[in-house]
Amino acid sequence: MNGADTAWIIVATALVLFMTLPGLALFYGGLVRARNVLSVFMQCYAIACLMSILWLVAGYSIAFGDSGSPYWGGLGKMFLAGVTADSLTGTLPEVLFFVFQMTFAIITPALIVGAYVERIGFGFVLLFSGLWMLLCYAPVVHWIWGGGMLSDGGIFGEVGVKDFAGGIVVHETAGIAALLVAVFLGPRRHRTTPPHNPGFVMIGAAMLWVGWFGFNGGSQLAADGGAAMALTVTHISAATASLTWALWEKIKYGKASLVGIVTGTIAGLASITPASGFIGPVEALVIGGIAGILCQEAVTVIRNKLMIDDTLDVFAVHGIGGIFGTIMIAVFGAGSWAAQLGGLAVVGAFTVVVTVVLIKLVGLITPIRVDHETEVNGLDLEVHGERAYDIMS
Repeated sequence: MNGADTAWIIVATALVLFMTLPGLALFYGGLVRARNVLSVFMQCYAIACLMSILWLVAGYSIAFGDSGSPYWGGLGKMFLAGVTADSLTGTLPEVLFFVFQMTFAIITPALIVGAYVERIGFGFVLLFSGLWMLLCYAPVVHWIWGGGMLSDGGIFGEVGVKDFAGGIVVHETAGIAALLVAVFLGPRRHRTTPPHNPGFVMIGAAMLWVGWFGFNGGSQLAADGGAAMALTVTHISAATASLTWALWEKIKYGKASLVGIVTGTIAGLASITPASGFIGPVEALVIGGIAGILCQEAVTVIRNKLMIDDTLDVFAVHGIGGIFGTIMIAVFGAGSWAAQLGGLAVVGAFTVVVTVVLIKLVGLITPIRVDHETEVNGLDLEVHGERAYDIMS
């Protein structure tokens, strides 16, 4: 065990949890109507709790178990069986590696929340999120990070899929799932209502930016120069994408908005995530500069041309950003074209199949959408018996 590595990953673990609670909750909560803000907080908070338990029960074992299978890790490490305080993963206590990866298992299904806010049934959120994490997310983790079929020596040969911190594992899977849930749900009845609190959005985005240092820098699993470089390129990409998003918004609409510039931040962070362990600052400038425009255009296409109400643009920002960053690894020569494109295709197809099956299955058990009256009055009061404001917008 290395004490410096251990100390850094303890900090990184806290930072990644901070991304969901309260970062993502505030970011998403500020974008909805005032009468739905508490429901967004509740969804993020409940998902964090449920994923923590499910990761302990079986998720970690499916992702990082030692079954020897290229497809899943097996169930040998359910409830951390065989893992003690002295067990090691590399230079880290295995229990620390377990909890660090748990924070990724929390934020990935939480990202999907942005697609279905203001009209989703709470029971559906919990059941779908839990099953999706175990049956979609955890196997993909095994394929790429757990020595499975997409890693080095797998189906793409000696050089497997390069995904440093989750462009495919986190952002592609969550983005595709979000888009599919939005399609099955249909659009909101108050689709044109503006964000109730852009200040919340900025605060949440800033927390996500800070937390992303643990997300990407921690994925080095060591306190070394690689972690420092990952942290640096993460920051550069986020800053660049923020400005290019705002500039493009100014060119197109005549004004650059606060919600826009911080959404650009998230686009830059999502795009740099898969590449952050393989590139330098100049490449990060390129990735961030393109991401701010690319993801903004993706928002326009999905909203206005495809007419899909992915409410908070999860696929356009996270999905497109993660896919773009994964491809840029090959562009900069840090990975093979076959593996990067093949990995995106394999995981994308798998995510579509599993997500559609789960939407249909869970929809048979609990309603996917709330009724008309609940949606009009707001989920805060109708579903959770609370509201954040006396005068609701």
